[in-house]
Amino acid sequence: MLFERDAELALVGGALRAATAGESALILLRGPLGIGRSALLQRLPGLVTGSDARVLRANAAPMEQDFAFGVVRQLFDSLLAGTPEEAREHWMTERAGFAKLVFADDAMPPAEAHDVAQSEAVLHGLCTLLANVGEETPLLLLVDDLQWADVPSLRWFAYLARRLQGLRVVVVCTLRDGDPRAQHALVREVADAATRVLTPAPLSVEATKEVILGHFGEAADEEFACACHESSTGNPLFLNSMLFSLVATGCRPEAAQAQQLRTQRPSKLRERVESGLRNQPRPVRDLAAAIATFGEQGDPELIARLAGLDAIGFAGALRSLHQLGLLATEQEPRFFHRVVQDAVESSMTVVERERLHDSAAALLYRFGAPAEQVAAQLMAVTVSRQPWSVVVLRAAADTALRRGAPDTAARYLRRALLDSSTEGEDRARLLIDLATAERGFDPAACERHVSQAVPLLTTPRDRAAAVLRIAPTVLGAPPASMIDLIGQVATDLGSADTLDGSAREIALRLEARLRHAGHEDPAELASSSERLRGLGESPPMRSGAERELIVVLLHAATISARRPAAELASLANRILEREPATPSHVHTALPLLVLTLIAADSVQGISSWLSIERQARRQHVTVADALVHVEHSLVLTARGRLPEARDQAERAMQLVDADWHEVSACATVSLAAVALELRDIELSKRIVSGVGRRRSESLSLNAVSQILESAIDAHQGQWVSALDGLLTVGRLLEASGWRNSSLYPWRPWAISLHQRLGDHASALALAEEEHAWAESWGAASAVGRALRLQGWLHGGERGVELLRDAVGTLRGSANDLELARALVLLGRRLGESAEAAAALREGAELATACGASWLVERARPGTAGKPGAAPAPKATLTRTERRVAELAGTGLTNAEIADRLGVSSRAVEKHLTNSYRKLGVAGRAGLAGAISADVPDAS
Repeated sequence: MLFERDAELALVGGALRAATAGESALILLRGPLGIGRSALLQRLPGLVTGSDARVLRANAAPMEQDFAFGVVRQLFDSLLAGTPEEAREHWMTERAGFAKLVFADDAMPPAEAHDVAQSEAVLHGLCTLLANVGEETPLLLLVDDLQWADVPSLRWFAYLARRLQGLRVVVVCTLRDGDPRAQHALVREVADAATRVLTPAPLSVEATKEVILGHFGEAADEEFACACHESSTGNPLFLNSMLFSLVATGCRPEAAQAQQLRTQRPSKLRERVESGLRNQPRPVRDLAAAIATFGEQGDPELIARLAGLDAIGFAGALRSLHQLGLLATEQEPRFFHRVVQDAVESSMTVVERERLHDSAAALLYRFGAPAEQVAAQLMAVTVSRQPWSVVVLRAAADTALRRGAPDTAARYLRRALLDSSTEGEDRARLLIDLATAERGFDPAACERHVSQAVPLLTTPRDRAAAVLRIAPTVLGAPPASMIDLIGQVATDLGSADTLDGSAREIALRLEARLRHAGHEDPAELASSSERLRGLGESPPMRSGAERELIVVLLHAATISARRPAAELASLANRILEREPATPSHVHTALPLLVLTLIAADSVQGISSWLSIERQARRQHVTVADALVHVEHSLVLTARGRLPEARDQAERAMQLVDADWHEVSACATVSLAAVALELRDIELSKRIVSGVGRRRSESLSLNAVSQILESAIDAHQGQWVSALDGLLTVGRLLEASGWRNSSLYPWRPWAISLHQRLGDHASALALAEEEHAWAESWGAASAVGRALRLQGWLHGGERGVELLRDAVGTLRGSANDLELARALVLLGRRLGESAEAAAALREGAELATACGASWLVERARPGTAGKPGAAPAPKATLTRTERRVAELAGTGLTNAEIADRLGVSSRAVEKHLTNSYRKLGVAGRAGLAGAISADVPDAS
């Protein structure tokens, strides 16, 4: 459909009516590529419908310019071919007979054709023929793309333009602005003779909406329509090309697709633009190539220099590009759409593009442009001829790093490696710089490039400093090859006690890396704890290296619980006082400090420190960002703020890539801690499913995965298998020297499961073990939790007394959720007293703030037990009975159960009979529900 062209159609219609009375007209339709000249011309024959006017049409084409009178013959052939011989002879009488030379079927020799084209008699004969036909009926002559017409036809149109009066003819020609042949003398003569010049305007937003409706069959959202109008600038060709591409991909005209539309670069449109540029003179093509080379940031003076144009040549070429409709504005050398740049680049060879980009880099460098602008040009060149290219690329990388774009910095440095020597220290420095940038988003590449750089360095100090560019792991151990590399450079450098200055700093950091690499080895943990003890009560913390070593030693003492929590927390907080709160801390061992302070229930300092760090942090998708979110999540979990903790953990999970094994493991552990506290089984299943084969990466990941699986099993009533999994975790952690239950709370879950299974003695023994450990560790949250577990297990006044002690202890803790648990349990135990109501109310308020909906439900009035009564499980099955009942509940037969457990079918039948009686069910159908029924637990 044709939109917003009513004025043009009305003007041509009026000219036709005037032609009936002998008032002829020459109308010129002109405009840039794609504005709709041809579409408008195709609509004009509809104006003569119902009248006796004749329509003669012709389309000029570049390939037919050597065919003399080709356009004239197109106009008259249809007229003459469909007319009886008698009428043709009547039209060709007298002087019109000379026109027969034009329509002769036999091709004339070139010299004779030239004479005919120049013949005044032939030109006049054609006009006479036109007049003879016009006496019978008005004529509408339509000529598309006049600029491509052959010269004889143009000569006749110029001849006709001066002799239209009285011919009853309306001639409508289209002319593409910006085409070089539009400046041909004969074309200009015809254009100057035009009685009216029409320039179709770009489509409005409203017309754009109508075009969209025609393509999609539905109205467009306002944002989508505005994006279409903005991207196409109202040019019908550009608009339709983009919409065709979107319709082909199945998009709908919705606001959400506006951004996709802005990035559309239709290939058909590119080909049309490229074809238009191909016919331009060399200066115009050179200017287009220079604009494409510089892109959006091009300076007019530099663009002119790159194109090799002086001021006058630049202005003329710029004007031609604007007339073609390819520039955003008439004075600015900037394409209005990215597809124009695509077309220009497609018209150049690879050699031409590289030469232009290299020359553009040289111009920018000579005129003092910023390093990143010069580097952007060098990035488009395979190998630069400029001797300063490596220096500029390194400077650009440094700028990118300082503005928080390590991925961009890495691209510059990889490009610099192509221009550098293949060996030597200069290449090593480049590799180290590249590794520094990559550690923010690609740790594996960082390790690889450091490994490549180390052999190229000549001094032990430089080799050791290079290795430190690799960020230490937080949870898992680094690869064995990396441990060997760190050990080798540390040996070459020597002990810190024998060094001073920067060499000593490097040696201390290497010691920290090596000690932390063995944090899953009980012997190494013991050694690190002794190293910390040997530093005294006030170990040196003046330098960053000294602080990093102490952080690693504190972590070892924390997970092995070899030193009291208060002592470790004091040292950790002293480090925070001296350590700047900057995002770069994630590339050191400092994140381990978070674990120490969480375990020690001393998170106030780290909370403030991380808040300051967050204000300084830029938002980028890097390892650093993911680790910072993990740190926030762990601290929030330790405070019992579960919704916020979950948000931070999930943001970390969204940032990490599958290749970021270390960071992915950290994010998984933080989210697992939230899932356990929330008792979110669906989240737990998702985490366990996502861990898969990555369990072998670290002991931490193994432990939390197994605890989550046990929680899932417990929720499904499979208490025996859940307990087995927890006890396995406990043995694994103990064997590794990891005794800190604050970080990996397997005992509380195991205690609850022992009690559910009716093994009160085992539950009590494990609770006493937990309490003894907590008292030794000394953190308020650990001691309070241990007291709560014992209070839950004990009945009567002894249980109430323990729960009151737990509440009192936890009031000094940062963990609001633990306090809420103790308050709710105390309130339920106290029954209907005022103290019980107050405890339940406070517990519910705290649980609500923590996002623990399951605990809020337990705090509701009427759910409390009788005062002084110990929590008796509803289903006190023995361990074997529980296992048999679980298997029967899954649908297995007695024989299948007997085969799996290695017992007789009669034994299975006996255990099932006891289970039916204890659970109060009639048969197998009720087992699954009875096993998973709610049983009081420690919370």
